[in-house]
Formats: sequence, structure tokens, C-alpha cells
Amino acid sequence: MGGDATSGTPAGNSGLSPSAPEIALREAFVKRLNEQGFEGDIDLRVSSRLISSTDNSIYQRLPAAVIHPRTGEDLNRAVRAASEGDLTLAIRGGGTGTNGQSLTDGVVVDVSRHLDRILDFDAEAGTVTVEPGVILARLNAFLKPHGFFFPPTVSTATRATIGGMIATDASGKGSRIYGKTSDYIEAMDVVLADGSDLAVGQLTADKLQDAMTGTGLAVRAYREAHRVVTERAEEIQRVFPDMNRGLTGYNLQNVLLEDGSFHLARLLAGSEGTLALTKKVVLRVRRLPKYRRLIVVRYASFNETLRDVQTLLPANPAAVEVLDDRVLAKAQQDVTWHALERVLGNTSALPIKGMSFVEFVGDDLEVLREQMANAVGLVESSPHKPIDHKAVSDPEIIANLWTLREKSVGLLGRPDGHRQGVPFVEDTAVPPEVLPEYVSEFRDILDGYGLSYGMFGHADVGCLHVRPFLDMLTAEDRALIRPISDAVAELTKRHGGLLWGEHGRGFRGEFSPLFFGETLFAELCRIKDVFDPKDIFNRGKLAPGGAGYPVDRIDDIPFKGGFDEEITPSLRESYGLSVSCNGNGACFNREPDMAMCPSYKITKDRSQSPKGRALLLRSWVRLHSLPEDAPDRGMLPALTEELKASLDTCLSCKACATQCPIRVDIPSMRSRFLSTYFRENRRPVRDYLVYWLEPLLVAGRTTPKLANLLMHNPVSQVILSRLGLVDLPHLRPARLKAGSQVSRSWLQRNRSNPRAVIVMQDSFTGSFDGGLVEKVHALLTQLGFDAKLTPVWGNGKARHVLGFRKGFGVTARATLKKLRTLAEFDLPVVSLDAATGLMFTQEYREVAGNSPIPAVLPLEVFLRQQIGQGTLQPPPTSHDKPRMTVISHCTEQAARPESSGDWAFVLQHYGVPVEAGKAGCCGMAGLFGHQKEHAGMSRKMFEQNWAKKVETPVLATGFSCRCQTERMAGLRPSHPAETLISILQERL
Repeated sequence: MGGDATSGTPAGNSGLSPSAPEIALREAFVKRLNEQGFEGDIDLRVSSRLISSTDNSIYQRLPAAVIHPRTGEDLNRAVRAASEGDLTLAIRGGGTGTNGQSLTDGVVVDVSRHLDRILDFDAEAGTVTVEPGVILARLNAFLKPHGFFFPPTVSTATRATIGGMIATDASGKGSRIYGKTSDYIEAMDVVLADGSDLAVGQLTADKLQDAMTGTGLAVRAYREAHRVVTERAEEIQRVFPDMNRGLTGYNLQNVLLEDGSFHLARLLAGSEGTLALTKKVVLRVRRLPKYRRLIVVRYASFNETLRDVQTLLPANPAAVEVLDDRVLAKAQQDVTWHALERVLGNTSALPIKGMSFVEFVGDDLEVLREQMANAVGLVESSPHKPIDHKAVSDPEIIANLWTLREKSVGLLGRPDGHRQGVPFVEDTAVPPEVLPEYVSEFRDILDGYGLSYGMFGHADVGCLHVRPFLDMLTAEDRALIRPISDAVAELTKRHGGLLWGEHGRGFRGEFSPLFFGETLFAELCRIKDVFDPKDIFNRGKLAPGGAGYPVDRIDDIPFKGGFDEEITPSLRESYGLSVSCNGNGACFNREPDMAMCPSYKITKDRSQSPKGRALLLRSWVRLHSLPEDAPDRGMLPALTEELKASLDTCLSCKACATQCPIRVDIPSMRSRFLSTYFRENRRPVRDYLVYWLEPLLVAGRTTPKLANLLMHNPVSQVILSRLGLVDLPHLRPARLKAGSQVSRSWLQRNRSNPRAVIVMQDSFTGSFDGGLVEKVHALLTQLGFDAKLTPVWGNGKARHVLGFRKGFGVTARATLKKLRTLAEFDLPVVSLDAATGLMFTQEYREVAGNSPIPAVLPLEVFLRQQIGQGTLQPPPTSHDKPRMTVISHCTEQAARPESSGDWAFVLQHYGVPVEAGKAGCCGMAGLFGHQKEHAGMSRKMFEQNWAKKVETPVLATGFSCRCQTERMAGLRPSHPAETLISILQERL
């Protein structure tokens, strides 16, 4: 992927085209793997290797191969296949490492796809048994109905795997009372470097002697670990800091316990896959606290925010998390801000430079109230003069606040010009009492280089996350990694802290002697050599063994920015969002009620995720930018087809455009790619049929019976199926009385009339769901508005999705012209369909440029505004309908997460028992569900995200959602407006 002055990688030659010896080594490994009976997936594609070449760090390292074990025994097979030591194995989980923990030029062993099962739960013992690829959030979702949870709370919980948490001994929020991952390991099954299994648990002194008796790798490993922690006990006590955050990789401090027992898992935890591979783990879990409370405190100085932590700790909070003004400014641009504005967005006479979230948890509400009262008293009498504070007890607001805090790592990755926050001095930790002084000196270092930065973190335990803003596409900024890292390492050591406080070491292994000391570092090397004599596991990380491979240095590994620098400026501008993707992995979530990303959730294939697609796009434009004779350029044809296959399963739901912290808008870049791709490749006939769909619908709406006959007879069904279209909906345009459409004379009579409103008919609803149009018109009329309908407007959505950019521009400009004409009369224009209504704030921006686009209000926003203005009075009685749930279209959930809440507010105003709900993508998304090759995936998405939801009364705002539910479940959910008008008419 590129050259870099500090990495030594030749320009235009990143290893995409392996040399003959490299191919031979890889083929030999694959041959041995197959001979062992490997049951998982072996992926040698250039796209798969590229996707596994990055994480959430500044690095990019291309692996030789990627394998996805299907069973635990596959891990043993992989180790035996690598037993010659020619290729190293790097185990990978969520891929969220901030320091290249799982990056390798060997073989990536990705456990996230198949080894993600919860194997057993014992409520009486308080244990759960899981495979290493289980995601933390899904584990806690499983445990919650039983009243339990796994306490280590990392901000990447929606994609972080248990195996990865063990590899770095992760902790996160609440660690001052809950500790870290290793504190909850009851037992582990691991694979050693000879391919054998080892069951690890806490051993009594007698059992330890048995484990150290005999021969074999496991015996030698136990002996060596025991020797080090006994012979070096005094040195360990002297070197290891007395802090909540321990000296991980390798943690020698807690292996030999006070009662004489021995727990090797404490050494393996935090070893980042360099000693053994985790096959299965038994975890202790805890009871969920019954109550949770939060105090939000605002400050005029970030330094005072940090100093006040010591003031608050006597109240014994579960956590004190801090955010600086840079993070807060980014947070205000996030879609979640609307739900928190009343808590975080109050005006202040002083600028807000820092904020603390102070959390209390417990089972006794009275004790919790006393703690809160104590904390409030401490805040009000604090010498550090907070601006104000607010106590929060609403569980939903508390959850949203923590979601915002969890997004900090991603929010700081949003570009400011050409710079964005990058991790490399990411997770330092010092004793909490020295944190303010330490941060002051840390800032001096960054200020000395003229850098801006964002800071947040776990201030109660002295762990701070810092992201300096750099332009990693320039050699000048890349050259800052070394001096800043060296200075911060020295500063942290001087303050009695650690350079890696919770995210592991990764490529920072060169700093191990500084923090462990030469004596203990030599012991780490001996431990590595005994456990892994041929350096098979994650070579180059943490400590060198006896095989002669050195530890990697922070500036010897290729930087992503060095590769991106090779992209031509014009392509970088067109595909800039793909370059901005920082690999935070939010799109790797498997939350069933989160819109992003439906194709990844179904396939578990990261090439079908926003991050994967972004990486392939930036690699594709880089190859396009290279000279014809550059070695990597030869892989352009293969990469182009693999990228096309990846983008083919994108539903263009645009959830990534808002739910990704970096706002990596894959559908927009997909449209550009397809436009380029089909200049050199033949389009399918179906694309041209879809291109002319909206003009054809004009004729269809005129004679819908004839159109339906032509579309839905046996002959046309066969023809459409051969073209790749199945199960198309029937035309059902609106039937409205004369005078219901907007006219020039009506506009002139009603200019600025507060009781006049225009309903925009989109081509989907206006053609296929005319009954909704009729009922919305009836609803607005009954509510006392003079409502008129536009003719059905084309939107060009399908053209944009397929990359017909010129044709899309024609439609978009025509629609914008009509909208601007209406805007001259100062009347509200409302939309019915979310996917098309949101185009005015999304796709049409590409056409409008800097020209303002008049507002198009979602119907629920218009009605809520009218209620807020007192225009719409509530009825005298409520309704006795069964309780219903409003679920918004997935595009709407991502761009306007308040949508379902707005509809719930409107319906509740009229006495309708309803609540706001959420669901993932239904699997339709425009024409995706009607494309023959995607029919199976579409059905799986519905079954995964919607099937259970529609077993109870549901209201669906999206045309696609209603259509898909009718196809898959045999029932059509009502639109909220349909329910409202039916209730109002019943009361007449």
C-alpha cells in the first residue's frame, strides 16, 4: 500500500503481489492446514488481506493469509500447521486495537466469525463459558434476563470480543470497583505452541507441583512461570506500580497469590496472543446492580475538571469519567446529541472546557441517595469551582450519556481539515493523585509541537485517552510519532505510571525495558522463549524469544497515512471519507436494533461492512493512482472485482453516514465507484429498467390496473425473474378528489398561512401506497389544516444507488427546482417516506453544492411542532387500543433517531397507547429485497431484525418496512398516521 520514509516500505510495493518464496511459504502452510482437517475458512483474497491489515491504530500491515477457525480444534490445527515457524499466527477478535495488537505479515487467525458461541451458563455458580469471539455486548445481552453481567466495560463493547479483552486484560469504565478482565477468569482452555491443549485454572500448591512434574511444553511453561515469580518476587514488588491499571504483557504480579495458589491465567491475560491461543474461557459474572445514578458536572477549565476528581472520590463513585472541550464540541455534531441537549447543552456564562460523569450503582436505593447527596455536597463546596451540576436518574438518559462517552474515541477521529485525532499515546495511566500535574506536562509536549488534541478517560483511576490531531498523509506529521512517543513514555515513567494503561502494548514493545527494567524484561524474554520456542505467536510483539526475531519498533511498521499519501488529490477528494475511516469498528456491531450494518450482521464477513468497504475503496483509488509499472498496480483488476462484489451487498441504507462516528458514507462512494466501474464494464439490463422506473411509473399510475396486469402475469414474472427482479409490489396510486393537489392560485391565496400545509408525494408512496397518501390528507384536513398534495415527484434514489450519477443529477435538480418554487410561498412541505424525505439533507447535497435547500419536514416533526405551538388540542379521552410500538425506517433511525419518539409523542397526545421502538434493517431497502440474488439475504435480515417485533402490534414509518413485512409475515403494519386518523374518525 505505499512507501514511507520511516518505515522503509518501497513506494508502490506493499506486498499485495507476494514474491515467489512468499507464495511458496503460504501454499505450504495452507497445504498443512488442509492435511490437518481444518474446517474453517481460508481466505487468500487481496480484499481479505487488506481488511485484516488495519485496526484502530495508525498502522497498516498486510498479512499473508486470513483464516477463520470454525471449531476450537481448528486452532490446534492452525498451530500445528505453523509449527515450522515460517509464518507467525496473530489471533484477532474485534479488530479494535489501537496499537496494532493483531496486525501481522503472517497469518491472521480471526475468531470473530465462527468462534462466537456462548457454551454454558451456571447461575448458581455465577459463571459463563464462552468462545473467544463472543462480543461483550452480546454476552451482557444474554446475561441480562438472568440478572447478571460481565463487569469490565470497554467503550467498544458492541464489537470487542472476550478473547481480545483477555489479550489486553481490558478494564474500562468502573474499574475502580469492578477491576479488569483477568479478575474474572475462572478457567481457560488454551492452545500451546506445539498444538497441544492446556486447561488453565487456579491451582493449589499441591496441584501446582503436579503441573510442574513430568515433561512436555505445559510442564516447562509452568516451571518457568513459577521460577520467575518466586525468584524475582522482590523485583516484581519494586517495579510494578501500585495502581488500578497493572503492568500488562506479562503481568507477573498476580500469578502467585497470597494463599500460595497459582493462577497462570493472570500471566496469559494481557499477553496479546504471544504465549498461547485462547480456545475457551470460563468467566465469573456478577449480579446486575438494581439502581444507577449519574451526576454531570461542568467546568470552565479541564485542569480543574481533573483536580476535582480527588474531591469526588470520597463519595465512592463507581466511576468518574472526564471529557474535554474538544470531545464535547465533536459530540454536538453527533446524532445522539438531540437526546442529551437538555442535560449537556444548557447555556453557560463561562465557556465549558471540561465535564465529569460521576456514576453511582447499587442495590440499596437509600444508600445510593446518600452517596449522591454526599457527592452533590462535595461538588457544591469544591474549591475547584464547577460551573454547575445536574443529577440524572432516568435510565434512558444515563444510557445515552454513556453512549456518547463511548463514542469519544470515534468522534475524535472526525477530520478537522486534513487532520484527525490519532492513537499512539492513547492510554497512559498514572496514580490518580498526580493526574492534573501529569496532564499539564503532557499538554506542554503537544503544545510544543503546535498540535491540537482531545482528552477523555477514566480519571478516577488515572487513565487518560489522548488523541493528537495529525495529518498522517504527510511525512512531516508522521515523523512526530517518534519524538512525542519517547517524550510521553519518559514523562509517564517519571510520574510513576504506565505508557499502556488498558489497551495493550502492540507495537510499543520497544518500551518494555523502560517500564519493566532490564532484569524483569530479560525474564519476559525467557518466558516467551519457553512458551513459544519458534516465535509462532504474534511475532514482534511484547518481548523477543530465542528464535532471533526482534521486537518491532513504533516507526518500523508502515503507517496507513504513508499509503494514502500515494492517492492523487482528485481521487482523495472524491473518496476522502474512505481515507478518514480510522478503523474504530463501530460497524462490526451485531446489535439487532442498530441499523448499521445489515450486510455485515448477516454474513459476519468484514468485506461487507462499512470499514471493510472503506478500506477497499481507499486501496482501489491508491492502485489507480500508482504508475503502471508499480508492483501493486498489477493487483488492480482483482481488487476491482472484489470491491464490486463487496459493494453489491450494500443496501445503501446510509446508516453508516450517521451511526459511524467518522460518518463514512459508503452509499455515496458506492455510487461514484459504480459510475466509474460501468464505464469499462457492461451493465446488466436490469439496471436500465430501474433507471427508467420513475418515468414508467408515471404511465403506470395513469392506468394502474393495466400496469399491474402487465407486471404480474405469469409471462412477465418469468421475464422479470430472468432480469433479476422478483416479487415486485402492485401499483396502488392515491385516489383523491378534484382540487386536492396544490395549484398556483391556492399557493397565492395561502402565502404564509399558518393553517396551510403541502404534502409531498414521493414516487414510492405515491405509486405503491396511495392509501397512505389518502389517509394523511384526511388526517391533516380533520386536524383543521388546508392540506394540498404535490404531484408525484421523482427522486432519483434508484439512479443514485446504481451509479447513474448524471441521470440522478437531472432528477435531483428538477425536484429541487419544484421545491424552491414552493418555498417562495413560505408554507411547510412535509414528506411521508423517510428514505426519500431524507434525500434533501443527504444525496441532494451532492447536487446543490453550497446552495441552500428548503426544508422538507417529516410529517411527525410538523405535527409535533403544531402540538408544541398549541395548535392541536388533545382529545378529552384516551383510546383503549392495545399498546403499540413505533419503529422507524432504518435510514431514519440512523439520521433522525428521535423519529420514533416524535411519533410516539404525537400519538400519545391523542391518547393512543404507544411507545418508541427500534429494529435493525428489515432487508428491503428500496429494490435490494426485490433483487433475485439478494432474496435469501433479505429474508434472513427480516428474520433477524423484524420477525419477533411484528408478533406484537407494530407501526412502521417506512414504505419498505411495511412492504417487506407483508411479504415475509403476511401482514402489513400500519403507518402511524393511518392509526391516528382511524382513531380520530372513530371518535366522530
